[in-house]
Amino acid sequence: MKPIKKKTLHQEIVALLRDMIIHGDLKEGEKIKEDELCDKLGISKTPLREAIRVLTTEGLIKHLPNRGSFVTKPTFEEIKEMFDIMCVLEGVCAREAAKKMSAKDLQTLESLHSKLEEQYQKRDQQKYIKYNNQYHSFVQEIAGNRTLNSIVNGLRQRILLYRFQSLNLPDRFDESIKEHRELLDAFRKKDADRAESIMKYHLWKQFKAVEILRKHSSD
Repeated sequence: MKPIKKKTLHQEIVALLRDMIIHGDLKEGEKIKEDELCDKLGISKTPLREAIRVLTTEGLIKHLPNRGSFVTKPTFEEIKEMFDIMCVLEGVCAREAAKKMSAKDLQTLESLHSKLEEQYQKRDQQKYIKYNNQYHSFVQEIAGNRTLNSIVNGLRQRILLYRFQSLNLPDRFDESIKEHRELLDAFRKKDADRAESIMKYHLWKQFKAVEILRKHSSD
């Protein structure tokens, strides 16, 4: 791990810690060891604590008085609730995006989809999730509903971890790219009903994969 330059803003530390949580370098329930992280990253505690506060608001870290900060370990029911909500909200985003899709918007989605296809062929889950997040965020941007944006943004980072985990289920990677191909086709045809339906199904399949993986890990 390369030390972060001291002049870097705490947003970079936020992004790094978020990636560490998503990719399992910091595991659910694990305590954030501030001294150890500061030594590894070459930073002081002030920007690290600022980053921890940001991730606390995102729900990825929880601070316990007199005990320290821990990577959030939500219950299965809490995970289900997050996916239930995002399923509906991202479905609405897809519906509105299909209605408002411009030629330039579609071109951008085509480009992001090409990157998904490339990472799928390489079987690179980490980069696939990176571009997947950009794709979903752009669909939300096209939808153009500020109230919807403020609600979705609060949940997007929280379920990113579980979107990444879902790809560990055999065949889920293959299913995910197929769903994205169908979604892109719906956007090309400006089929709002189909875009909403596919997006909801896409989120539901992600949750079902997480559910199966969690069940197997507890057996």
